[in-house]
Amino acid sequence: MGKRGVKPKGKVEIEWSSDFAYAIGLLATDGNLSSDGRHISFVSKDKEQIINFNRALRLTTKISKKARGSGEEKKYYFVQFSDVLFCKFLLSIGFTPAKSKTLGVIAVPKRYYRDFLRGVFDGDGYTYSYWDKRWRSSFMFYVGFVSASITFVEWLRSVIFRRLKVRGHITTATRKSTYYQLKYAKKDGLKVIRMMYYRKGQMFLSRKYLKIKKMLAIVGEKF
Repeated sequence: MGKRGVKPKGKVEIEWSSDFAYAIGLLATDGNLSSDGRHISFVSKDKEQIINFNRALRLTTKISKKARGSGEEKKYYFVQFSDVLFCKFLLSIGFTPAKSKTLGVIAVPKRYYRDFLRGVFDGDGYTYSYWDKRWRSSFMFYVGFVSASITFVEWLRSVIFRRLKVRGHITTATRKSTYYQLKYAKKDGLKVIRMMYYRKGQMFLSRKYLKIKKMLAIVGEKF
């Protein structure tokens, strides 16, 4: 009988928490698993996003900059690290290499779904608002999520409906490729916002949080 080796340890401590679920949401949007089953990378134009990602997973990975595609300007921040155990974990909960169009259901514990959704929102979510000229003093605002995977978008919609009983609306758009938008308007959007930002001290991208805060102040909603 051979000797048992030391149990391998990864860089990431695999234990569900608010921060861990938030990082999983970020990875579902702007993360990438290499086909070698070892490397994970995360890219963003926003340095705070990268800092939050490292902090959420308790990483000390160096933050670098790079260009994207054929461009020469290095305006994207990124981190990359090797962790076989974390890669295996991500595959076990529904991630796939080159996942943009193949992402589907992600096995997130119900307790941490709100944090996961906030990570997805900070990665590929958006808000916008405007005064509707057709109606006096009518201020419209929307909350949305974007993905190249219709399966992932439909899953997000189904889980949000089970929790909040709001249906949202899915649209299809094409720029360089086809992508899908899950959108919630006004009262339904407010419910989604309050679900994601449910307590003080949680991790979020400041830029998007402040935009929501200003938007809701116009309609007299404290946030």
